[in-house]
Amino acid sequence: MIVTIAADAPAATGTAIFAAAAAAGIGARGTADGRGGTLVGLDAPLPPDALMLPGVDAVHREHKPYMLASREHRGPSVVRVGDVAIGGPRPVLMAGPCVVEGKEELLAAAEAVRAAGADMLRGGAYKPRTSPYAFQGLGEEGLRHLAAARAATGLPVVTEVLEPDQVELVAEYADMLQIGSRNMANFPLLRRVGRSGRPVLLKRGFSATVEEWLMSAEYILASGNPDVVLCERGLRGFDPLVRFNLDLNAVPLAKELSHLPVVVDPSHGTGKRTLVGRMALAGLAAGADGLIIEVHPTPETARCDASQTISPAELASIRRRGLALHAALTEESDDVVLTGTGAGELARSA
Repeated sequence: MIVTIAADAPAATGTAIFAAAAAAGIGARGTADGRGGTLVGLDAPLPPDALMLPGVDAVHREHKPYMLASREHRGPSVVRVGDVAIGGPRPVLMAGPCVVEGKEELLAAAEAVRAAGADMLRGGAYKPRTSPYAFQGLGEEGLRHLAAARAATGLPVVTEVLEPDQVELVAEYADMLQIGSRNMANFPLLRRVGRSGRPVLLKRGFSATVEEWLMSAEYILASGNPDVVLCERGLRGFDPLVRFNLDLNAVPLAKELSHLPVVVDPSHGTGKRTLVGRMALAGLAAGADGLIIEVHPTPETARCDASQTISPAELASIRRRGLALHAALTEESDDVVLTGTGAGELARSA
C-alpha cells in the first residue's frame, strides 16, 4: 500500500500512520514525493479508519512492486552530489580512470578530466576482477588518493564499494557510492549503502531485467536512502566483437517507470575505445541524465580496461557535442531555451 500525504498536512498525520503500522506489525517507510509531500510505503494494508487523517491525499492499494522507485505517484527526482545535480537541467559528466594507479597519476587524470569539462571524478580504489591475479586496486590508499584529488580539483568523487563491511570506510572518503554490475543483487550490500547517508550509483547487472534493476534500487530506497541514480552499462550478448551490448532501450524505459535519474556507461557498454564517443551521444539522445566514462591521460597504458578508456581530448569532444545535442533535443521537445550555467557552458563549448 502507498499513502500520499500532502505538503501542507500536519506532522501528526505522518506520525499517526507510522504508529498505526508499528502497532499492526507492518513495515513502513517514507520518502519525498518531489512536490513537497510525502509517500509512505507500507508492507501490508492498514484499516481504512487508520487513514482517515487530515492531509492524506490518496491511498493506493494497487501499485508496482518497486513502490518507492516507481514514478506512479511522484515526479522525477534530482540527486545532489555536492554541488552537482543529477537529473537537473543538463547532463552530468563523471570521468576518470577505471582504477586508481597512484597519487600522482590520479591527480594528473583528475586535472585533465576537469579541464575537459567533467563534473565528477570516478576511479576505483577496490576493483572486482574476473581473474584473482589481476590488479585489484589500492584499497584505502586509493581512497586517500581520491580524497586528495577532490581537494585539488573540487570534483566530487564516485567510487565502487564491494562488500557490506567496506561501506563505512568508503563513505568516509567518497561523495557517492557505486554498486557495480556484479553486486546489483547483493542485497546485504544494498541495505548497507541504503543506511550510509551517501548518494548511490546503481549499475544494472549485465544479465538483469529492468524490473530486477528497479527492485535492487528499491532495497536502497527502503533502507532509508532516497538518493539513488541508475546506471545502464550494457548486457552480455553473443557478439565477441564487443564486450557488452549497451541497452539504450533501458534508458527511456527506466525513466518512464521510475522517478530516479539514469546515467549511461558507454565504456563498459561497448568495451571499445572507438565506440565510446558515439554511444555516449546515443545515450544522451535516449534521455540519459549523464554519462560515466573511463578516461586516462595515456589510455594505452591504463592498468585496467585500457581498450575502452579514452583520452581527455576525446572527453572534451563528447562534452561539447553532448551539450549541443542536449540543447537541440530540449528545444525541440518543449521549446525550453538553455539559460544560466548550462547556456554559458554551451556557448563556451561552441
